[in-house]
Amino acid sequence: MYQRVAKMTGVKLPPARFVRSVLKSFMAESGLEPRLFGPHLRVVDASKGKVDLELDITKDHTNRLKIIHGGTIASLVDLGGSLAVASEGLYSTGVSTDLNVTYLKSGGKVGDKLQATAECEKIGKTLAFTKVTFTNAQGELVARGSHTKYVAAAWKGSHPYTPPEGAEIADEVD
Repeated sequence: MYQRVAKMTGVKLPPARFVRSVLKSFMAESGLEPRLFGPHLRVVDASKGKVDLELDITKDHTNRLKIIHGGTIASLVDLGGSLAVASEGLYSTGVSTDLNVTYLKSGGKVGDKLQATAECEKIGKTLAFTKVTFTNAQGELVARGSHTKYVAAAWKGSHPYTPPEGAEIADEVD
């Protein structure tokens, strides 16, 4: 997915490249996301307010019934909500205040792909409200989640779609 890494300063990026750069930061700086998702999670596309994700389900994502674990989906609601905030132009995506998940049916087993669409429904000076929907390989809705983020501190010193100084920016492979 990434060809090379560049460090750029003060450069405004298109939403998809910006969101992929934010995901790269999560993978480099966080403890959970790189261990749980690693190379199996991809940003398929992103535009202002919307991010499409895809997860290749591996054994590490499943429960003892050999289907995707609810905790994996809950973690994707958390990360997806953060990336939806990033799709609005914020590199710092705030902190969670509320997270909810509703499971409708099995999301898949090892070898399946789980699709997710994360949307920022409303963003203000203090809070952002996001939703994430999940579909299985057959296109059926399998889960949905909501995620509220406190973003007041994220706005400080922020320039829309501009990574902070020293941030690694991944060039996309066409």
